[in-house]
Amino acid sequence: MVGIAIGLLVVAVAMSALMVSRGVSGTVSDASSIQQQSAYAMRTIGMQLRQAGSLFLNPNPGNVAGNDTYMAPVVFETTATALTGTSNAFDPKTDTISSASGNLTVGYRRYKDPVFTSTDLQALARNCLGGPANTSDDQRVESIFDLVGTELRCAGNGTVAQAIIQNVANFQVRYLLQDVTTTLGSPQIRYADAATVGTNWNRVQGVEVCLVLYGTEAVSMPAGSSYLDCDGTTSVNMTTLTGARANRMHMVFRNVFQLRSQGLF
Repeated sequence: MVGIAIGLLVVAVAMSALMVSRGVSGTVSDASSIQQQSAYAMRTIGMQLRQAGSLFLNPNPGNVAGNDTYMAPVVFETTATALTGTSNAFDPKTDTISSASGNLTVGYRRYKDPVFTSTDLQALARNCLGGPANTSDDQRVESIFDLVGTELRCAGNGTVAQAIIQNVANFQVRYLLQDVTTTLGSPQIRYADAATVGTNWNRVQGVEVCLVLYGTEAVSMPAGSSYLDCDGTTSVNMTTLTGARANRMHMVFRNVFQLRSQGLF
């Protein structure tokens, strides 16, 4: 009987240690998964924002032939008209950055270059979903990021929106707007939402993206455990949340991306 009691005691201690170990392991795995998702989302958004406003440097706008091509002047093509009724155009004033109903729309010039792997010209730039295809007549690479439910989705160039990450509690975008009253040589930048930017998207110098992601593992946390939301002031109590977010780890991620070619048009 004594042996059995000791054996049961050892099993109980081992099971307790196993449960604690599993809980710690699950929490660490949850945190790692959240960070991986946020890194992927920021990388995908950042790749598009860093290209936003890119123009096409035409090395031979006059179509000079023969041995005189090295003397041809080069020029940046600032706009591109639609080639067909279904393709999109590009105007850096309106297509570089914009927002509607809380989404983030990014665009830049699409063009084709010679590549050593093909005799045909190839369009190397792609949107957040890997399009458009090389056969497309689109003159603009377009990516539209939007939060739908708890999914951050992306669409562009006429494609159906697809989720790029899940378990998103909040997706907020702020714009770094240059003040028009700024003295020459002394620019001043202020944060603004899409409504404040209005029609002045060509004055946006950068974009701040904030994401709040939550985990899938239930976590035992002290009462009153909270985090600051994307606005930096709202305190969210994680112990009072309901549904899929109840007692789940929440993490806030923020990044600022500078735009190119802004202020030139």
